[in-house]
Amino acid sequence: MNKKVVILGGGTGTSTLVKGLKQFPVDITVVVSVCDDGKSTGKLRKEFDIPAVGDLRRVIASMSETEPLFEKLLEYRFNTTSDLNGHTVGNLLLTALCNITGNMSDGIESLSKVLNLKGQVLPLTEDNVILMAKMSDGTIVEGEHNITEANKKIKKLYYKKEPVITKKVLDSIKNADLIILSMGSLYTSVICNLISKDIISAIDKSKAKIMYVCNMFTQPGETDDFKASDHVKALNAYLGKRKVQTVIANDGKISKEYEKKYHREEQKDAVILDKDELNKMNVKTIHDNFVKVYDDNTLKHDAIKLSLKIFEELINSTF
Repeated sequence: MNKKVVILGGGTGTSTLVKGLKQFPVDITVVVSVCDDGKSTGKLRKEFDIPAVGDLRRVIASMSETEPLFEKLLEYRFNTTSDLNGHTVGNLLLTALCNITGNMSDGIESLSKVLNLKGQVLPLTEDNVILMAKMSDGTIVEGEHNITEANKKIKKLYYKKEPVITKKVLDSIKNADLIILSMGSLYTSVICNLISKDIISAIDKSKAKIMYVCNMFTQPGETDDFKASDHVKALNAYLGKRKVQTVIANDGKISKEYEKKYHREEQKDAVILDKDELNKMNVKTIHDNFVKVYDDNTLKHDAIKLSLKIFEELINSTF
């Protein structure tokens, strides 16, 4: 029987991870935060009062086992002068299916069958949640998009109204062999999954190992100047009795060209792997050169190499 892996995250980081992990004999469940409120997703949330579809779309596209053309179709964004401008095909499909089936979970399940998904994708909640943040200067910021753009240090993350977590999500966590906190926006893609008391309770009751796949770059406004250990400390502050046990991080050299490119264009810097500090925290470190330049000239984790390390840890560990 395949080991059960539950990934908490969303967006590009999680999409990269599942593209690799779906090649291995594991049962994958991705729990996606649904608090995004920018661009196409924000418009659809406001108009139809539904959970955010953007990160769900990205993960679904990455987990599909159909022709690559279908992934391109889901990710296709209209560029026009009409109301369609800025919307992606995948976002519109998920919105339509949510309306047809009556909820987002059933809509995703219907689309999953058509796209032959390698695993399951679950929204954290069916609620139209609003993410809130108290900043280090005491100001309160409402909305994921505004939090990201506030360019202030986040002191505390919380929901405007406590959401009802779906039963499938809680059951998946309780029955997992490995819980992965994915790379991606630390606060607005990962930690936003951990600010529910029901999620923390499920993690505490689970016997799963807790692993964090560390980001390769910092994110402006969220993790400026963060080392690997700072990411873990932030996660542990929101986790309950059980904390991060293992970190997978890049120790490969990033070329000066790409360091300058990301700093200049996106104000991002390479995350320093401070193994000594992680050792003091009693966190196991798995490190390797995961640097890979993709066809779109972006530098991300090598999905297959990263997933192989995760799979090796999974089969070699005692659960």
